[in-house]
Amino acid sequence: MKTVVKVPLISIALAVAYLLLWPVAISPKAWDAPLSKGFTGSFAPNTQLSSLTLIDMENDYGPEDFAVNSNGDIATSSHSGFILVKKRGQQGFTRWVSTQGRPLGIEYDHADNLIVADAEKGLLKILPTGDIETLVTHVAGQAVVYADDVDIANDGTIYFTDATAKFAPEQYNGTLNASMLEIFEHMGNGKVIAYYPDSGKAQVLMDNLVFANGITLSHDNSALLVNETGKYRVLRYDLNPEIAAKVTTVINNLPGFPDNIVAAHNGYLIGLASPRSGAVDALSAYPFIRSMVQRLPSFMRPSAKNYGHLIRINEKGMVLNSYQDPAGLYPFITGALEMDEGLYISSLTAEKVGFIKI
Repeated sequence: MKTVVKVPLISIALAVAYLLLWPVAISPKAWDAPLSKGFTGSFAPNTQLSSLTLIDMENDYGPEDFAVNSNGDIATSSHSGFILVKKRGQQGFTRWVSTQGRPLGIEYDHADNLIVADAEKGLLKILPTGDIETLVTHVAGQAVVYADDVDIANDGTIYFTDATAKFAPEQYNGTLNASMLEIFEHMGNGKVIAYYPDSGKAQVLMDNLVFANGITLSHDNSALLVNETGKYRVLRYDLNPEIAAKVTTVINNLPGFPDNIVAAHNGYLIGLASPRSGAVDALSAYPFIRSMVQRLPSFMRPSAKNYGHLIRINEKGMVLNSYQDPAGLYPFITGALEMDEGLYISSLTAEKVGFIKI
């Protein structure tokens, strides 16, 4: 009888010890999550994205971002590592060249070279011939761990984000898992980096960001707009060297996790990849409990949810449009490209490119 009693007690003791002491990848920091207002006001639910036209990707998936060259051809990055291109007049996207990594943010420069923020390879340049050059893998002696998004100024300066200097996607089972670790830890390992092609030098402009994600130049090129995903906000970094207050908040307390941001014909388009997690917010002030949660099986931890959401804001952060698909039929929307014919919608996991006439 005593042996029968001891076995479950020992099992319970081992389980408790595991939850309390087993090493985890994160070192959580306490913070105060802003109270979520949910889908109210400017974010009231609608179904404007529920009937997207789907454009073929040649059996690829995960069209993370778009870029347009001088011919009007549209490129997209994919989960397989391939860059796909939809030439003007074509119906679908076809494979062009692979980075052998995970290309995320992309942008064409003035010579139609495709600049790529690759989460595994760093900052790359793909020439029109398909040849690939590596531009940046280290800055100030530190590796670029998770190159995420990129934009190019009128003067040729390239700005890109290193989403986290700690959680490399190839080490932590992909970009989504690595991003969730950075957000759940909340130490702020993200950076914004400037690369100057003429000199080949790079420098860190912003750091201590909780998953530095989408980045775009303002319409007048005077500032950068940066999505800090883990804090549900968009920041503005003023590029004028005479401005003392470099960083200001454009919009705060978003109802979801902001992914990419891009300048559009009117304002800026931002993809909200997933609604906020009540559990993540509730545990924001309790780092020790977050460590315990990280020791649970993955299916028991907070996870992203399918809910299609794209918003448009103006320079002052006012929400101009909120396009939604509550059913999440087109999941994990990362952003959009606005063309004369309509909006091309990108996604972290979708098997097609979304399109809608606006």
